[in-house]
Amino acid sequence: MSSVCAKIGAKIFMNTEIEKRIGKNIKVLRESAGITQDLLAVKLQLSGCDITRSAVAKIEVGQRHIYPDEIILIKQILKVEYDDIFK
Repeated sequence: MSSVCAKIGAKIFMNTEIEKRIGKNIKVLRESAGITQDLLAVKLQLSGCDITRSAVAKIEVGQRHIYPDEIILIKQILKVEYDDIFK
């Protein structure tokens, strides 16, 4: 079994510590850019990502899985590198 995720049946469960670390990094990057959760959600929506401010808040505390397309758009919106998100 991988230390990153565990596969149970057809579902894959991500490591919550990794999700929390990524979320914390996104929060720090978002705040450094002077962008609110609400504005980030709006920018993601305008880029075609169906997400709410509440979902952004849950991502930042590791309570919601973040999808690859969301990571790509967040990187572009915040003008950061992937290393900044995944460190």
